[in-house]
Amino acid sequence: MKTTSEKTSLALKDLIVINNDRYEGYKKAAEEAKDADLKGLFHRFSLQSKQFSEELQNLMPDKEEMPDEGETKNTGKLYRVWMDMKNAIAGNNRKAVLSSCEFGEDVAKKHYETVLEKPEDLSNEVLEVIRKQFAEIKKGHDTVKSMRDSA
Repeated sequence: MKTTSEKTSLALKDLIVINNDRYEGYKKAAEEAKDADLKGLFHRFSLQSKQFSEELQNLMPDKEEMPDEGETKNTGKLYRVWMDMKNAIAGNNRKAVLSSCEFGEDVAKKHYETVLEKPEDLSNEVLEVIRKQFAEIKKGHDTVKSMRDSA
């Protein structure tokens, strides 16, 4: 049976990696976006993810469980989202870019929801930070969805 410290480390590691993915994806999207509003949004989300990752790293109880610096999943759904976004940006298809972003935000939300399903595995301090970040992730999702719907 895993200790609370081990469960916390696993949860934090997962969220750190997701935020690293989000950081890299939005950083690249900001570099390639042609629309000023999208460029600004992507830059803001990229910086937000970097900040979230750093906050989570500071809470990691077992530093040996820390993901490698900049570690990302680079596999599966989230990676494909960023590749779809890159292609949509290249084709200057605003709605497709925002649809890819929304899917990426859905993936990030799901990881936070999974961690928050077992609050008893986390200290109050860790839980508070994760809940705060999750609220910001949801706001980001809603912003992207609204922009997509109006594109």
